[in-house]
Amino acid sequence: MLRIAAFCIGFALSTALAVATGLDEQAPAGAYKTDPSHSSLLWSFNHSGLSNYTARFTGVDARLDWNPIKPEASKLMVEIDPMSVRTDYPWPGVVDFDAKIGGDPDFLAGKPIRFVSSAMRITGERTGIVEGVVTFRDQTHPASLNVTVNGSMAEHPMMGVPKIGFSATGSIRRSGWGLGFAIPELGDEVKLVIETQMVPADYAFR
Repeated sequence: MLRIAAFCIGFALSTALAVATGLDEQAPAGAYKTDPSHSSLLWSFNHSGLSNYTARFTGVDARLDWNPIKPEASKLMVEIDPMSVRTDYPWPGVVDFDAKIGGDPDFLAGKPIRFVSSAMRITGERTGIVEGVVTFRDQTHPASLNVTVNGSMAEHPMMGVPKIGFSATGSIRRSGWGLGFAIPELGDEVKLVIETQMVPADYAFR
């Protein structure tokens, strides 16, 4: 579960990749942030060889300094609140499972999960690989995501501001961040699926 740390990188990575491609330049250069109403960060791992246990984070704050003219100069930072983990545990009256794994030192440890981009590599017209480091459980290690730039617009028809959209997938091994609990019955590899739209950093959602 702690793999969630990777998720944060995933978010950051996906947005950074958009910068890297420099294809959709309808959205101007500048500072962008995630639109939480149109973004998701899912993580999953093999559970006893029977299914892929899946959960998500709702508290993800990604900040992108986008430079469409010189994509490699763009910067991305992401912070995930571990207490925002949502497992949809069916018996919250028995145990608050989200709070348990979010704050437990043996799981998400209750500390922010951070990702900082370091490099971007273009692999196709709208695809690329974003590299960076993830800090989780007081450890920092490299991670990368495969990112697709879905689109960009100078003015969203409903919000009236520029928007950029990305999809990203990736995986990390939680044991690298000191999370070796119940391996191999609970998979070491944590898979990430990220969907996000970004708006100007000064946009007021409410």
